[in-house]
Parts: sequence; C-alpha cells; structure tokens
Amino acid sequence: MGAKFRILLTGSAGFIGHHLMLALQRHGHYVVGLDNLNSYYDPKLKHERLTQQGFKPEAVQQQVLLQRNVNATTYFVQLDLADATNLQQLFAEQAFDIVINLAAQAGVRHSIDHPEEYVKSNLVGFANLLECCRRHRIKHLLFASSSSVYGLNEQSPFSTSHRTDSPVSFYAATKKANEVMAHSYAHLYGIPTTGLRFFTVYGPWGRPDMAYYSFTKAIVEGTPIRIFNHGDMLRAFTYVDDVVESILHLLQVQPQHGSVPYKLYNIGNNKPEQLLEMVAILERLLQLKAKLDLQPMQPGDVQATYADVDDLILATGFRPRTSLDEGLSRFMAWFREYHQVEAEPQLLTKR
Repeated sequence: MGAKFRILLTGSAGFIGHHLMLALQRHGHYVVGLDNLNSYYDPKLKHERLTQQGFKPEAVQQQVLLQRNVNATTYFVQLDLADATNLQQLFAEQAFDIVINLAAQAGVRHSIDHPEEYVKSNLVGFANLLECCRRHRIKHLLFASSSSVYGLNEQSPFSTSHRTDSPVSFYAATKKANEVMAHSYAHLYGIPTTGLRFFTVYGPWGRPDMAYYSFTKAIVEGTPIRIFNHGDMLRAFTYVDDVVESILHLLQVQPQHGSVPYKLYNIGNNKPEQLLEMVAILERLLQLKAKLDLQPMQPGDVQATYADVDDLILATGFRPRTSLDEGLSRFMAWFREYHQVEAEPQLLTKR
C-alpha cells in the first residue's frame, strides 16, 4: 500500500478499531482515532487498547487531540458522533481524505431493552457523520454494517444481492438504516461509499460480551455457558486480522453500483462452523470441560450466518482464510496473558 492518506477512524478504541488502528500505523497513514469510550463494557479494556496504540490513558481522559509520539502522525480524540458541533470542527481542522466508521452501539440482545442508545449512536451519530462527509468532500467513506441485516433471509450463503428488509433485532434495523442512509448520500452528493457487512468477528482484545470470550471465561471459572437454540447454531466466524486485511484492500477500491458510487461487501468466512465446534476447540485449548446450559432460541438471534464473499475476492483478490482452530489458538494465547491464566487454569485474575 504505497499511497498515504489522512484518515478518520471512528470507534478506534473498540475491538476491530483497535486492530485496524495498529495496521494503519504500520502503513504510515496520518490517522485520527475517535471514540466516546462509553461504558457498554468496562472502559478499562478500551483504555488498555489505547495504551497498545501508544496513547497515555491519563492524557486520554483530558478529551483533547493527542499526538502519539514525536515520530508519528497518529492522534486520538474522545468524542461522541452525536456531538455534531465538535464533530464538524474536527472535520474542518483535519481535512480528511478517508473516513472509516466503526463507531456504533453494539450488541443484538442489548438493543431489545435499550433501543434509545442505538438511536443516538447508530442513527443520529451516523447522520452527523454523513453530513460531515458531505460538507468536507470526503473522498471515500467506509462504514461498518453487520451480517445481522440479513435477518429472516433463508437463502444461503448470504449475498449482498439478497433482500434485507426483515431484521429480527433493533440493532440489525439500525445497521440496515445506515446502509440506506449512506446510499442516499452517495446518490445525492456523489460520496464514494463502501459498506462492510461483518460476520461474527473474533480474536484478541475482543469484547467481553462476545460468545467466544464469555465462553472462555466461564469455562475457566467453572460456570455454565448458555448455548441458544440447544446448540444448533451456525456462524461464519471471522478472525479479526482477516477483517483488517479486507478493509486495507478496500481503501483504494472505488465503490460503484450502477450509476451510484456505493458498494456493499460481506466481510466474513464463507465456511460456517457449528457453535458447539467452537466450544469443543475452547475445551481442548483449555484442557477443561464446559458446563453447558442449553437454551431455546433467543429473540433477535438467527440460526445460521454464511457469507458469500465473491465480490470481495473479485475486488481485492483477498478472502478471509484463518481457520477457527488457528484463530482461537491466537485468542487463547492473548487471553491467558491478559487474564494471567496459568498453564493449569485457575480463577481469572481480576483486571
């Protein structure tokens, strides 16, 4: 990747955002990371990701633009996308070429009880971002969507040509709304826009509420793990490094769909795995047996996700390829170090 860009990366203290920030730093881009550091899960993990990126946690709390070090062109600002005034000021000061929007209120089940949080972050915040992109003539907007938009779609594998008008969670509905909003701005204002439908991303530095992470913690602690639909769940588990590599490839791919500079891509592994197979791998890596609490299907869930990535391969020559066994092994190495779990598992050290 030869060209260097001025990039705004939102959600930079999040799971995928953290890994992408490290990659953009390695490639030498000028990057401003933005995150509101909310408390959906323990902000301490977000601060520790920022530390890995080269920022000082005590300085981050001052909510100012920070330079990582004298030799780097990487900054961080604590800011909420719902804050339209300061967001516009940031765009005016920085003259970005590219915006990568990974900021969102995550969590399918959380959206059932707290829809107002998703309206603020995923709808109002995204609308503010689109308006900034329009006013400041952004050359390329890439934004995170989700495989959850496929909802009740029964065709398999999921293709971006399939209908996505039957979401089964409010989170999915907000992600579908993002796609439609972005398409309208691409059509009306000519903003080159790429949507990224992520499929069950996993890996080191992940969110503690994600299944693979919470299952690992429960197995180590000897507590039951809840498996929905009595274990009959298929997922296109996608290792985070493959997601990052896909985004890096797409940075310079001009999106186009008909006459509109807009394109959607599935970012996922097109080899779905049984959820119970993931549990079996975790058991083998930990040398512990999981205690299973088999539950019926939960509201907002779907039985299977399976990604058609032909468009991604055609555009970039790249496909997610990390096996579940390899990816979970890498996650486990990080998990043991981060939580100070010895070779013979014990209760997790509180961090």
